[in-house]
Amino acid sequence: MNSFGITNAPAPARLTIGIVSAGRVGTAIGAALEQVGHVVAACSAVSEASKHRARTRLPESRILPVDEVAAHCELLVLAVPDSELNELIRGLAATGVVPRGTLVVHTSGAHGVGILAPLTELGATPLAIHPAMTFTGHDEDTARLASTCFGITAADEIGYAVAQSLVLEIGGEPVRVSEEMRPLYHAALAHGSNHLVTLVADAVEALRVALEGQELLGQQVVDSAPGGVAERVLQPLLTAALDNVLRRGPSALTGPVARGDAEAVATHLRVLADVDPRIAAGYRALSLRSAQRTGSKPELMEILEGADHGE
Repeated sequence: MNSFGITNAPAPARLTIGIVSAGRVGTAIGAALEQVGHVVAACSAVSEASKHRARTRLPESRILPVDEVAAHCELLVLAVPDSELNELIRGLAATGVVPRGTLVVHTSGAHGVGILAPLTELGATPLAIHPAMTFTGHDEDTARLASTCFGITAADEIGYAVAQSLVLEIGGEPVRVSEEMRPLYHAALAHGSNHLVTLVADAVEALRVALEGQELLGQQVVDSAPGGVAERVLQPLLTAALDNVLRRGPSALTGPVARGDAEAVATHLRVLADVDPRIAAGYRALSLRSAQRTGSKPELMEILEGADHGE
């Protein structure tokens, strides 16, 4: 078994792949598929950043207009933002450039295969394959796919078999998501990953203020650049908290809300508001949700549910 989880079993047929477009997700998936023997023949790229990404990560791939990419591949990957996907699909269907039998994959988490109906009606095989991962635009994106779960949706069992094979080839784990549950699947992932970034960024900002002017071994320890002392203080705590909740569930919750310590929470709200009232508002909202989960004391709930949220 190699680093992408591929065994010595007979390899599936190699596919000629076209990618629309050369964004972070498209190039990461393209590079992963190339590493297991498929060929990304062409991709579309409009911005200079996309063109650079294509040349760097898919150097053997030609940069072509969308219709030419779609016309000359066996597997067409539509890796565009959700807001652009419907228009792209309808445009491809209107021009009729996608040959019958083409595997058409989109990487949107929010949509199943229904959105691909205009191409399905023309004979394409529709697949929704969404990597449950965040992308930076760097080489680590492709490496991370080897340990990523992919939400897959297809129109039938044959489609599911194809989607599963593609994911397994690059070392990922396919997870079936029904058509009607794609929006909820996507909401859960966005809530967990995107809001985690906001939460941690707020915590870092407040901690920087708390540590400002302090010295450690004769050196200033507070730095506004990422990776400073505030981040170093938080990293082991956040890592442990994330590990605990994923392994133990809600019982992993600790701290003043879990203890029902209304005085401590009120103090937190006051000092956070001095840093930024928006951070305090976020703390209040998450504390309220935590208190609801733990069935907290009435005096704490009164603080968190205050109509005017004023302290």
